[in-house]
Amino acid sequence: MKENIEKNTEGSTSKSEKLSEDLKGTFGSFKSFLSDLLDIRSDTDRDSTIEAVKKDITFKGHNAWILIFSIFVASIGLNVSSTAVIIGAMLISPLMGPIVGIGLSVAINDLDTLKRSLINLGVMVGLSVITAFLYFWISPLTGSNSELEARTYPTILDVLVAIFGGLALIVAKTKKGTIASVIFGVAIATALMPPLCTVGYGLAQGNLSDAGGALYLFSINATFIALSTFVVSKLLGFPLVKYANSKRRRFIAQIASIIAIIVMVPSIYLFYNMLKESYFKQEATRFVEEELMIYEDSFLQKNATIFAYNGGNDPKIEVSFLGKEIPGSVINLWRTKMKNYKNLQDASLIILQNENTESYDQLQYMREFKRRDSLNILNKDERISFLEGELKKLSKLAEHQIPFKKISKEAKINYEGLASFSYADKIISNFHTTDTIPEFRVVWADSIPQQEIQKNELKLKEWLQYTLSLDTLVFKRD
Repeated sequence: MKENIEKNTEGSTSKSEKLSEDLKGTFGSFKSFLSDLLDIRSDTDRDSTIEAVKKDITFKGHNAWILIFSIFVASIGLNVSSTAVIIGAMLISPLMGPIVGIGLSVAINDLDTLKRSLINLGVMVGLSVITAFLYFWISPLTGSNSELEARTYPTILDVLVAIFGGLALIVAKTKKGTIASVIFGVAIATALMPPLCTVGYGLAQGNLSDAGGALYLFSINATFIALSTFVVSKLLGFPLVKYANSKRRRFIAQIASIIAIIVMVPSIYLFYNMLKESYFKQEATRFVEEELMIYEDSFLQKNATIFAYNGGNDPKIEVSFLGKEIPGSVINLWRTKMKNYKNLQDASLIILQNENTESYDQLQYMREFKRRDSLNILNKDERISFLEGELKKLSKLAEHQIPFKKISKEAKINYEGLASFSYADKIISNFHTTDTIPEFRVVWADSIPQQEIQKNELKLKEWLQYTLSLDTLVFKRD
């Protein structure tokens, strides 16, 4: 009996050991597979990579002219809001060289290459901004657009694109036989060129706020690309530059370490702060949609809503309402509910109320019109009464309409050099009152002298004010 038990025990033990060995073997095979799949060390050509990076740093001769022409192309693309043209400009621009050079030189303690990279980075930025400034200064198209506005402030997505784009770039450069398609893709994804063009646009228009925001966006992209290069170069064990003097070698190593810390610490803080701002805006949007938009006695102007994070110091949510005044008790309830949102606990809620009953009535009418199919009109008299009311509202709206078709034809007859004529209502708010002002835009034929254009514009503006009985209007040339 004992012998049978001992045999069974031995059999169970041997099975457990075999199972354990099989699991270890499977895990080992999987580990080996992953290592072979993700390993880039064996295919890294360190010496050739360093040589190639150093070669791409300098901006002179052909590189300088390619940069200037590509900046012109990108500026035109931004000016006319053409994404395809902007992408084409990014494909031909040689912007990456000095930035990658900075990251690599810090990683391998190469002070000479670092100096050369910083000087050429300054040359690159200077050439780009001056070229863009000259284009936008002489360009007849001075209006802003979505492509330009999108380059005036950074977001957390810009940081992530710069990080992963920089990683892809340096990994591609370290491979034996550089992957050109990756480098082109990174040039498009990281979008270094459009912010520099926007800096030139801001300076040409005298808008230092837009210029500063665009330069900030470029700085963030460049910093994280250089940081990615530094990290990968260290991980791949790029050889440090050897110096004959041991004191100089230690000094260079200390400088490189200090530079790395100076760049990394603010970058980490910046990334964290932008992540918090992203969370704040997400929850602020959800709060407005869940709590404020359902209020029926007033109309929330969603396009006028402002989420101001302010770097975490006194973040604000500012919303505008049309219609009846909102009771203080309702506003206090909203502020109390806002504290239930994790990332809005320190935020303040600002309610702007505009008792413009005419605009509110028009909005209410549109709402009612959309629900016309659900109206239950019981008899003929009610139907007639309802339609009469709708007709009065439509007549009221028609009184404020500008006969654009008639006006545009007359303008074309009176001013032969007029190539384009457009009109729109512009809503302007100083956060106390809101006004609707007619805005007219014109484009003149290139053959018309500047002096004649100015004279015609003055006459056209006076004619519009008299014909349409307008006290105020905005008149612009595109």
